[in-house]
Amino acid sequence: TQIIKRVIDVADHIISTKDTIRKTAKYFNVSKSTIHKDLQERLSQIDISMYNKVKQIMNEHIETRHIKGGESTRQLFLKKRRVTL
Repeated sequence: TQIIKRVIDVADHIISTKDTIRKTAKYFNVSKSTIHKDLQERLSQIDISMYNKVKQIMNEHIETRHIKGGESTRQLFLKKRRVTL
């Protein structure tokens, strides 16, 4: 069905690009909730090896998100400082 095709396409996309859930949702023009449900519930029933690869990528994102968030905040304040000077 269409849902199974989308789940496989989403998983392939994440494996090949290592995109985040948010970027992937924007790319496929669906909600983050849909991507989450596709990856967490549906993919594990369709293809367990692909599910494990995606899960590993998602875990890497979780481990590094505090670094990315901190860097984004740093860049924002540097940009504001340049504008006011």
